[in-house]
Amino acid sequence: MRVLVTGATGYVGSRLIPTLLAQGYDVVAAIRKEGDVDAFAWVDDVDTTLFDIEEPDLVRSAVAGVDAVFYLVHSMGSGDFVAKDREAAQLVARSAEQAGVTRLVYLSGLVPAGDLSDHLRSRLQVEEVFLDGAVPAVVLRAAMVIGAGSTSFELLRRLSERVPVTPVPTWMRRRVQPVAVQDVVHLLACALRGEPRNRHYDVGGEEQVTYPELLRLFARVAGLRRRQVFVPLVPSALVGRVVSAITGMPRGTVSALVESLAHDMVCEEDDARTELAGGDHTFLPLEEALRRSLSPVPDGTEPDADPQAPAPTDPGWSGGSVTVRGSRILQAPRTVLAAVLLGVRTRRAERTEPDRLV
Repeated sequence: MRVLVTGATGYVGSRLIPTLLAQGYDVVAAIRKEGDVDAFAWVDDVDTTLFDIEEPDLVRSAVAGVDAVFYLVHSMGSGDFVAKDREAAQLVARSAEQAGVTRLVYLSGLVPAGDLSDHLRSRLQVEEVFLDGAVPAVVLRAAMVIGAGSTSFELLRRLSERVPVTPVPTWMRRRVQPVAVQDVVHLLACALRGEPRNRHYDVGGEEQVTYPELLRLFARVAGLRRRQVFVPLVPSALVGRVVSAITGMPRGTVSALVESLAHDMVCEEDDARTELAGGDHTFLPLEEALRRSLSPVPDGTEPDADPQAPAPTDPGWSGGSVTVRGSRILQAPRTVLAAVLLGVRTRRAERTEPDRLV
């Protein structure tokens, strides 16, 4: 099966491609410009095609000759992005139908009850475009994704590292159901199996926690001592601006995530495990997902690398000063010791970058 991955250089797409290749799929990576994938370890194992959602000719050319399309594109920006996202999805759905594509796979987010923010409403509208189209579509509504480089995890990490006492708005005491990126990638690949389906699936981990509980768990795993202070009557717009300033992450991205925390973001069903994965998939426990995401290993784009771990191709604002590591005494040549002290990882050297010498 020949598969087009849009958003190939993004967080999920770049981690999905090694899984697809390992399962024997013929992968086409959609790129904005030549050279976009040169930094990825899988660059020589994929075909590439130019793709710009605002260029209909490029979209039609990209979907020609493929059997399935992963749509991993969405906006976190400002302006009339809701209409733009909907129109982009309509273009892809039309182009896929005309090209004879047999299935679409879209990564969305959980849709809570009640009034939706613009970002959540946009995701819902995009999945409706695909599910109402002629090409069968599988929509994965993912909960908060845990993994080094994901916006949710990096927000959690930077807040915990930079703020010794965390003010938590009372409206954030909602339940979340975090899921490891390795599980998201696995289920995305499972969507290619069997007969094409046309429905959405909720995707979350085994554990439901409140956001303050998640902050406390992260601090414990990271070895941080952090206090929380609950504060009432703080508007989400103000929280988004303040958190963006503290973390250094893009304001649009942060605001979208903050707005979602005003809702319970938990799964209503577990059909992805039973229908897509055949009922035999075990989700990574939350604490282990956090621990592996704090790994100091910098080469997450290797074909056999842990998708939870950081990668040198992750966004510039990702990463932090805290890593989970152990210590051991070993004998090694001076050249190996020098490499460790310079923070250069080799397969035979210590697998951490030292923060200090003791």
